[in-house]
Amino acid sequence: MLKNDDISNNTLISTGSSVHGDIKAVGFLRVDGDVDGNLETAGNLIVTDKARIRGNVSARSSVIGGIVLGNITSPEGVNLLATSAVIGDIATKRLQIADGVVFHGHCIALSAHEKYNAAYTQYEDKKMIQERAISSFSEQ
Repeated sequence: MLKNDDISNNTLISTGSSVHGDIKAVGFLRVDGDVDGNLETAGNLIVTDKARIRGNVSARSSVIGGIVLGNITSPEGVNLLATSAVIGDIATKRLQIADGVVFHGHCIALSAHEKYNAAYTQYEDKKMIQERAISSFSEQ
């Protein structure tokens, strides 16, 4: 799964560190600490068993060992390790879930590129409609 660009562009959020705000990285991203914000990388992502993320995650592929309170979008694959807990939706072409994982949300896991893209577009449209409905309701 790792490609050359992941080796030269590494980002690490170490144990004991906490970040408040969105993170956008170019290559490989590893999270051992706490993040209160969205994570986005064009490369691969590892969230270790010590990590906690409150925000949406977007990466080429993701290995999750910690806690994610948010949606995960990783077209190449998502691997949920036994120590992980995900409260949010997952969109991917390949999904692996170990025994003992806590997962609460919706999942799109389709290996065919066209079917994945169609399902993901429909999912995004549905989310946008829900967000508009909620925001217009709360404005009243």
